[in-house]
Amino acid sequence: MIFCVEDDNGIRDLMIYALNFAGFEARGFDSGPDLFRALEEVTPELVLLDIMLPGEDGITILKRLRSAAATAKIPVIMATAKGTEYDKVTGLDLGADDYLAKPFGMMEMVSRVKAVLRRCRPEEKRRILRMGGIELNKEEHTVFADRQPVVLTLKEYDLLELFMEETGRVFTREQLLQNIWRTDYEGESRTVDVHIGTLRSKLGACGAYIKTVRGVGYRMEARL
Repeated sequence: MIFCVEDDNGIRDLMIYALNFAGFEARGFDSGPDLFRALEEVTPELVLLDIMLPGEDGITILKRLRSAAATAKIPVIMATAKGTEYDKVTGLDLGADDYLAKPFGMMEMVSRVKAVLRRCRPEEKRRILRMGGIELNKEEHTVFADRQPVVLTLKEYDLLELFMEETGRVFTREQLLQNIWRTDYEGESRTVDVHIGTLRSKLGACGAYIKTVRGVGYRMEARL
């Protein structure tokens, strides 16, 4: 669960939508009191906290979070107005884990959330990967696209897992050959294209998440 504290209703709704689309549960709040009432019931994985809020500002809220034993270790990403270096430095000094400068893109926000969660729980290996309508369960070796089971070959599954582990990263065909077929594979890059084609087809509408980067290779991203 991700908590988003933002008093602008439009921005907050967009943040929640983007996080849900990326596979996270998210709840939104427009003030500190609403946040702390929710914290009495649920401990989130991370808090996205705007500095400019009515009543208690984000810096004051961060101080309260860090001073209470129950919330001291919750990762916090601060949202600061562009150019307000003082707020950024203050937030980091008080224990914020990262910051976003407004205005920020939703893909950047999701990427920062994932990065902070990886840093804060490096010992936990994610067993279920989600992106948009795709869910990949590494423990059960299953894939669902728009809630429908998808039967993949071993190489197709390995390709999908690699893409979902490295969302947004561009892989050349040579890198995919090395990662999936290993260095002793003697095939040509056409093999990669064929497997990407069949993987896209089996994923249905979700296959569009796998983008062709002309002249380079492929990357995976959920277009918002």
